[in-house]
Amino acid sequence: MAIIDPEHLSVVNEAKARLESCSATEGFNTGNPDAERMLSDLDRFPHHYVLACLMDRQLGAEKAWVIPYRIGLHLGGFKFQDFKQANLRMIQAIFEKERLHRFRKNVMPTIFFRAIERISGCYNDDAKNIWTNNPPCARVIRRFLEFDGAGQKIATMATNILVRQLKVPMRDVSAIDVSADRQVLKYFQNRGLLREGAKKEELIYLAREMYPEYPGIFDLLAWEQGRLIKRPMPK
Repeated sequence: MAIIDPEHLSVVNEAKARLESCSATEGFNTGNPDAERMLSDLDRFPHHYVLACLMDRQLGAEKAWVIPYRIGLHLGGFKFQDFKQANLRMIQAIFEKERLHRFRKNVMPTIFFRAIERISGCYNDDAKNIWTNNPPCARVIRRFLEFDGAGQKIATMATNILVRQLKVPMRDVSAIDVSADRQVLKYFQNRGLLREGAKKEELIYLAREMYPEYPGIFDLLAWEQGRLIKRPMPK
């Protein structure tokens, strides 16, 4: 077990306490209980979770999380086979009609459709095969990175939520970095742990320094607290 620097101990303990209190549906905040139940039901609807993570790109997370549910309504079902029977043109039409994303013309419908193809072709129609059998977290992150549209931030976030919120067992959590989000940056700066104007890479390495066993443990606490911090507008 890593030795924690005394100046970091209070933040680490706060992050651990927030992790312990985290529930399965907490954090989705879609305003749609049915969509949230499907997102957290990894046995029956794991594809909803994967597809929603891929939609979290320059869009409010609460809007991204509900996209698979809204598409399922149009397809007449929410199971993977209902999604699998759709072609790209159908997906594009739903994105456009429902105005599901700011990049609804081509980019996000294509990412959504190719993800369905990848789940089918690589994971035997079952998205939970991405994370079953107690894998090392680096393997899960790498598998998310293999999806079109998933960069390091989305892949790490998706893996982190599986661990902290949905309680998916993994062999280790050491490769799960903190998300270099604006709210998270504000939190660490406000605590005096990160300089003003710090690069995102500085945040990532600070979290690794503070708690190398699980750098991503700070995500939920820092994001929630960062949203409450009012920063003066630059002159």
